[in-house]
Amino acid sequence: MEPLSVLLIAGATALLGPMIMAIVARRLLGLRIGRVRAVLTGCVGLLVAGIVGTPMGPEASRTPLVTVQLGAALIAAMIFLVISEAMVPSGSVRGVVRWPGALRRRLARSRRYTQLSGIAVRHGLRRFLTGRPRRAATSPQEQAELARSLRLALEEAGATFVKLGQVLSSRYDLLPDVFVDELSSLQHEVAPEPWPDIERLLTEELGAPPAEVFAHFDPEPLAAGSMAQVHRARLRDGHEVAVKVQRPGARRIVERDLDILFRLSDMLERHTTWGRTVGSRELARGFADSLHEELDFRTEARNTAAVAANATPAGGDGTAGTSGGGTAGDETGETPGARPPGTAPRVRFPRVHQDLCTERVLVVEWLDGVTLNRADPVIEERDLDRAALARDLLGCLLEQIMTKGIFHADPHPGNILVLEDGRLGLVDFGSVGRIDQMLRSSLRNLLLAIDRNDPTAMSDSLLELVERPEEIDEERFQRALGRFTARHMSAGTPPSHEMFTDLFVIVSQYGLTVPPEVAAAFRALTTVEGSLNRLMPGFDIVQEARSFAASELTRNLSPRHLARSLTDEAAAVLPMLLRLPRRAERISSALEHGRLGINVRLLADERDRRFIRGIVRDVLLAFVGGLTGVLGILLLAVEGGPHVSDSLRLFDIFGYNMLLISSVLVLRVLFTITKPER
Repeated sequence: MEPLSVLLIAGATALLGPMIMAIVARRLLGLRIGRVRAVLTGCVGLLVAGIVGTPMGPEASRTPLVTVQLGAALIAAMIFLVISEAMVPSGSVRGVVRWPGALRRRLARSRRYTQLSGIAVRHGLRRFLTGRPRRAATSPQEQAELARSLRLALEEAGATFVKLGQVLSSRYDLLPDVFVDELSSLQHEVAPEPWPDIERLLTEELGAPPAEVFAHFDPEPLAAGSMAQVHRARLRDGHEVAVKVQRPGARRIVERDLDILFRLSDMLERHTTWGRTVGSRELARGFADSLHEELDFRTEARNTAAVAANATPAGGDGTAGTSGGGTAGDETGETPGARPPGTAPRVRFPRVHQDLCTERVLVVEWLDGVTLNRADPVIEERDLDRAALARDLLGCLLEQIMTKGIFHADPHPGNILVLEDGRLGLVDFGSVGRIDQMLRSSLRNLLLAIDRNDPTAMSDSLLELVERPEEIDEERFQRALGRFTARHMSAGTPPSHEMFTDLFVIVSQYGLTVPPEVAAAFRALTTVEGSLNRLMPGFDIVQEARSFAASELTRNLSPRHLARSLTDEAAAVLPMLLRLPRRAERISSALEHGRLGINVRLLADERDRRFIRGIVRDVLLAFVGGLTGVLGILLLAVEGGPHVSDSLRLFDIFGYNMLLISSVLVLRVLFTITKPER
């Protein structure tokens, strides 16, 4: 053979051999690999082929034993793929290309980790950073001290963690009530941003300096939070407005902290029973989604407009729609206390100037009034009816939750105004909740069950509200609710937030999961309870909620509402009714002629079929691999038999190749069983 031909053959083998080896190993294992891993796999296979072929001698390549040599190389390539996939999962190598940016992020994350660890140590939470199990705080005093330390640590950690604490304060099903009470008082006051930075941001967002857009803009903020600050301004048309401006760099800080939260939640779910029970990953994802919405002020503008449009009845003095503002109430001149419970409350919402709203700037109507936490002198001076204001506020929130399905999720006293005209105003719609029609119906049924003190109806309503497990002792659940109603709903028992706490404890004890939107509704009701107590100490929120539910039931049974409901139901049912006679005739005909049959499809879900196929495939491969290995061993153990050459028997060739096939099949099954799901 010519030297040139030898070189060409050697070059083709060196190029195509690794590629073919990598493709075969990848297909046998069912993996997707990149170019670098494919080249390394092929090189390992060829290296092992050379190592195995050296003691066999050059003549082996011209005998049937060449299959043993190639089989050993293939097994080595597969083992390399399994080990490399376990140590460096597919896709992680691409991170090497982005190594400089990843290093900078890792350093920033490490600095933030150090800062957070220092905060935790300063507030006595060091023992929870080691990861080792610790004795739980059991006494009320220990729990109270731990809850206070946690609140102070979250406040010092910054906006993201304050928001996280506020979200957790609504989860009675996850935390003891002492933690819920402490986290409900989370606040985060920070110094305002310098005016030049705010002016630069306004110019970028509005496309012109504030002096050109507004007739007047007060550079001193009225309030400064960790994510935004609020200024007062006047438009060119003379309207007074409130301008909410996001702090420069707020999104970057939030994204950095969310990255840490995602890692912590993943660690909690993997290593702690509590994390798996509450679903810490899902909780972190939901929190991140809500925080991203709050960072986009266009979402808040849409929320404000949606709540105002849904709450504004015909005849209100506000204008809903594109402006997004309005009044929930009437202008009949009747005194607030003269309105029956459950009627539309007189609460104002700010109009939104959509043309001036951007991702980082929100411009809304200025509502002239004072916040509820500073309104006591104003209420006393004007001799306002506190009970009527409290009914207005509660009725507004209940109407949003039970009737409209979109509600203010954070009605604390700082977001409620007592206006100059004696009405209430709601502001700051960065956090809203949404409840679909089915959940609203279940909530109304729950209120009616509470009104009737009916544990069975309460059980049915709660099971419609929550995500229930496959098995639940409904009889015991009803008895627990019966004890709950006896404790909290009996005559003369004052209402308190403990009612919600005990209800969520019962839900948690029976393995029920509260959907986030329902938890947000209960959090809003718990928050508004504090606002109601400021307005009217001792206000009976349970009795007013009962009155609201009763009035809603009366409204739903009114002739006009019943007619509309019947019309809607008839429109939905009519097509089915038209098809019903034809289907009934077909069924009766089949029954008459003895041809009626019922078809039931087993494993109708594709996921079930995929699972069964995987099990059957692995069992068959393991059986065939084991059987092939046993046959190979038996062939090697048999003495005699036909000879291919002086030193090589035919049974040896078959035995070695069958052992190789068995190894490949068993390795495939083991890898399929042990590889992590993505």
